[in-house]
Amino acid sequence: MNMNDMQSCIDACNKCYQTCLQTAMNHCLDTGGRHVEPAHFRLMMNCAQICQTSVDLQLSGSAFCAKYCALCAEICEACADSCAELDQMGDCEKVCRDCANSCRAMANQ
Repeated sequence: MNMNDMQSCIDACNKCYQTCLQTAMNHCLDTGGRHVEPAHFRLMMNCAQICQTSVDLQLSGSAFCAKYCALCAEICEACADSCAELDQMGDCEKVCRDCANSCRAMANQ
């Protein structure tokens, strides 16, 4: 496992975790409407949580990193797609797509 790639993935996951959590708890709750529909809001919380756990597994050198990163990429991509359908969610969408790409690369190593 390339340490530079892993650090890039950790950084992307941290950024995605922070962005999804902060956006959901502030922008989405304040905006209401479609931003707080259960499917979207749950997905944002799932994305934040899986990114945080992905960082933990990578930092600990877990044997499950590749499998977990693959799932993290899938959830981040789904979150990005959901964010793309809503107003003023471009930052969250971009961070989720970046994280998905980084996690996908880690899963394939």
